[in-house]
Amino acid sequence: MPNPTIYAIATMDTKGEEIDFIAARIRAAGARALTVDVGTKDPATTRPDIPRETVASHSTNVLGKSDRGQAVAAMADALTAFLRAEHAAGKISGVIGVGGSGGTALIAPALRALPVGLPKVLVSTVASGNVAPYVGATDIAMIYSVTDVAGLNRVSKIILANAARAVTAMASAPAPTTPLPPDKPAVGLTMFGVTTPCVTAVRKTLETNHDLDCLTFHATGTGGQAMEKLVESGLIDGGIIDVTTTEVADLVAGGIFAALPTRFDPILQKQIPFVLSLGAMDMVNFGARDTVPAKYGDRKFHIHNPQITLMRTTPEENKQCARFIASKLNRATSPWTLLIPEQGISALDAKGQPFWDPNANTALFTELESTLETNSSRQIRRLPLHINDPQFAQELVQSFLNLRA
Repeated sequence: MPNPTIYAIATMDTKGEEIDFIAARIRAAGARALTVDVGTKDPATTRPDIPRETVASHSTNVLGKSDRGQAVAAMADALTAFLRAEHAAGKISGVIGVGGSGGTALIAPALRALPVGLPKVLVSTVASGNVAPYVGATDIAMIYSVTDVAGLNRVSKIILANAARAVTAMASAPAPTTPLPPDKPAVGLTMFGVTTPCVTAVRKTLETNHDLDCLTFHATGTGGQAMEKLVESGLIDGGIIDVTTTEVADLVAGGIFAALPTRFDPILQKQIPFVLSLGAMDMVNFGARDTVPAKYGDRKFHIHNPQITLMRTTPEENKQCARFIASKLNRATSPWTLLIPEQGISALDAKGQPFWDPNANTALFTELESTLETNSSRQIRRLPLHINDPQFAQELVQSFLNLRA
């Protein structure tokens, strides 16, 4: 991309010198850089190309707040609206931000709001810890600042220069961000290790026999979020086969791979073909065994590996899962199909396996049937199959093709 424009963002009341250094390195690498001030307290220490007042004008009551937390949250909202508007106008080729904990919390939400594929780099003092709250389900590249972002020194100059070159390189030759051609639509699928045989069979059939581009997502909470963000952005346009809805069980019981309360909403809002099942809803995910909440001490567990402990869901938890799903699907204005595998919903939920519990499954199935509002275009189908049976994968594919017809 010739002469890309990269927005370089910082709270320039404290990070003006650092963001100017980044901008200078971007320009030296052959790109255009515009510094953006999102400071909320003192005047900028250097002159921004885009002042904070311009950013703040995209929201209300941003500047002048005495509480720092409120000021940061308000400026984060304004920056999100500002960057969305600039991107929609075709002005942005890439974005880089720099900050401590406060600056990272301010800038990251705005970067998450930008489309997947647009280069996004964030240099941060908190990038060596748990970055999930900042990255979410997007493609933000976070770089640990090593030293605090507090002036330029022999270390910070290296880190900031590398970050500048990275975003410039990405913006100069970006990956395609447009949807695939209409003759090869993209389809999203959700998978766990315990539903891999099913999802693999579905994917291979769709790719080989129907020329569809299949994107598989690991159902770890952020996996579902990533899939639905791509639905919102139009990068998944052919439909969803949501085989593994286990994130709902984690949401209900407090597991570490929990869905957001908005799970399923983007799919239904886009009205794309939607087939779902109940993969791995027999389990809730926790970390190492000693991290499981004490209230669950008498439950049935399976040690998946030293870092992941699985807990079998109860009939009552399964009823709550069913009611959550029904609350979403009942609001749908487009067709959907739910397939129920009566002989088990994961590799651990089969005769002779540790999570085999027909009573818990029956509670899930019957609650769905009693709470879901069905008609000719919104259907529940019970099948006398296990979720990983080859025939069940074929039924998922056929149901999906019927909705696409």
